[in-house]
Amino acid sequence: MSGRDSGEWSDQELVRQTQAGDPGAFDQLVLRYEGRIKALLYGILLNHEEAEDAAIETFFKAFRSIAHFRGQAQFSTWLYRIAKNTAYNALRRLRRRPAILPPPPDGDDDLQENFHFIDKNPASDVLRQLGNQELQNKLNECLRLLSEDHRMVVTLFDIQGVAHAEIARIMGCSEGTVRSRLHYAHKQLQQLLKNYK
Repeated sequence: MSGRDSGEWSDQELVRQTQAGDPGAFDQLVLRYEGRIKALLYGILLNHEEAEDAAIETFFKAFRSIAHFRGQAQFSTWLYRIAKNTAYNALRRLRRRPAILPPPPDGDDDLQENFHFIDKNPASDVLRQLGNQELQNKLNECLRLLSEDHRMVVTLFDIQGVAHAEIARIMGCSEGTVRSRLHYAHKQLQQLLKNYK
């Protein structure tokens, strides 16, 4: 990968370099997509440790399968699909796992970091920050009540800004289904948050 800075390479070029045997090219793809993939996985799994494990598994599966990637879809779509399937498999494993510990208390750290719907400005006054954190916690509690598919469309559209058409390709459904799921998720969140002051 000499010549240009690797940050200037397109996904397709990095995929070709990886397929040609350059593991450094795949490292660049990981750096490019790691944050978005972890955010998506957290949006589905709602647990930081599980999301971290699923991200590692996602990139491992992608690296192992990249020789078969032919570019019929964008690399990002292909990678998001791997992440989605990895997350759904993790959810199935978690549901089968016997419950050893009681559910986490209301003050669980997972509920305190999660999505960044709110612009947290450390320079703002303390009362506003506390109010924002309380709202953030409430949003995360409400997201836990949505199905995996609904959390996924909210994560992709509202948090990552992915277009409806791309979400449809990632989820393997129509744009109409994406819009319907998004509408339903927004209505559910509004209903759950309506009494929040």
